[in-house]
Amino acid sequence: MKPVQNLAERVTVLNQHISLGDINSDDFVDWIRQGNKVDVTGDATYFTCLRILSESVGKLPIHSYRATDKGSFRDNNIEAIKVLRTRPNPHMTPSLFWSTVEANRLHNGNAYVYIRRNGAEVKDLWIMQTDDVDVLMDDAGIFGGKGDIWYRYSDPKTGEQYMFFYEQVLHLKTSFTFDGIVGVSIRDKLMPILEAGLSSQEFLTELYKGGLAAKAVLQYTSDLDKAARKRLVAGIKDFASGTKNAGGIIPIPLGMQLTPLHLKLTDAQFVELRKLNALQVAAAFGVKPNQLNDYERASYNNSEMQNLAFYTDTLLFIVKQYEEELQYKLLTPGQLENGYYFKFNVAAILRADQETQAKTLNSYVNNGVLRPNEARELLDYESDEYGNDLITNGNYIKLKDLGANYGISQEGGEGS
Repeated sequence: MKPVQNLAERVTVLNQHISLGDINSDDFVDWIRQGNKVDVTGDATYFTCLRILSESVGKLPIHSYRATDKGSFRDNNIEAIKVLRTRPNPHMTPSLFWSTVEANRLHNGNAYVYIRRNGAEVKDLWIMQTDDVDVLMDDAGIFGGKGDIWYRYSDPKTGEQYMFFYEQVLHLKTSFTFDGIVGVSIRDKLMPILEAGLSSQEFLTELYKGGLAAKAVLQYTSDLDKAARKRLVAGIKDFASGTKNAGGIIPIPLGMQLTPLHLKLTDAQFVELRKLNALQVAAAFGVKPNQLNDYERASYNNSEMQNLAFYTDTLLFIVKQYEEELQYKLLTPGQLENGYYFKFNVAAILRADQETQAKTLNSYVNNGVLRPNEARELLDYESDEYGNDLITNGNYIKLKDLGANYGISQEGGEGS
């Protein structure tokens, strides 16, 4: 990587549509405020959705395959797959690497990974902090190609800037995008709902700290100045609030009356509103209610179907985008021409119980769909020297050959 000095400005910044020269603009004020937003990961539903999706991607093993005239087969001998499967960089395991990439993609709308190469060989992969990356379009051909995409990375430690061509960066984005180049974060679109969830959580926290005591009205007849009123309220509050005083006795001076304001969470439909907010956040992520431990209308069968729907409706799009980006950016033209491609093994998290898995594999092997060694590989068993042939039941014959063993022709008469 070489630092870029005196960076030309005749480019379009695609992920930051703010003119920093106009400090009086409303857009500039909104841009500044973005740095002061609350931490939405404190919302339990938002955090859970991030965790579920990032861990789901991190669980998936990845393999390289080669498509030939006889079909596709697994071929993990290329250098790129060794990096992806063994150690993307010295500090991260593959599971942690992919879960981190997915967390950045979901939370920030975009995830950027720098590809360090030695010639055409992929050496390692490094995750760049999303806030330190600007996506640029070279409108004037300043960097060599008009309309090309570049990535400007500002090192947060040294302050130096680097320019990477689009082929040097894996760019994973959310499906919500208006230009197909930069993704929009779910967080920004759900901010009103997330702030409501955080506010409700803060309200509950304060309610618990107050010993579940609601607000009250203090009636008195004497004339007290502001300082005296504050001391009086503070004294009563000390007896009334806090979990240690829950259910205790509150001393009231003679001539005064304390009337509690009865606040019922049921009247405010507090639980229903929190549940609605949670379902809205989960729906935006594509996470199913049973994954949030919401089994109100769930049975064993529809919970299983919800899991399957999660993999097909939510996870497969994510995985397909990853595979397409990896194939385009990591494989050489020669490898692409020879039919190499990457594929995540979704079956790793779709594994059924042992009885169902055994029946399925037996059916595949006995009907000539899988070789015995291919079934053993799915179970992480060692291959056998006699397990490389397809087998099937010898009694199976074509419909047109029915009766041939008994000398009966297809027309129903006796054969010669």
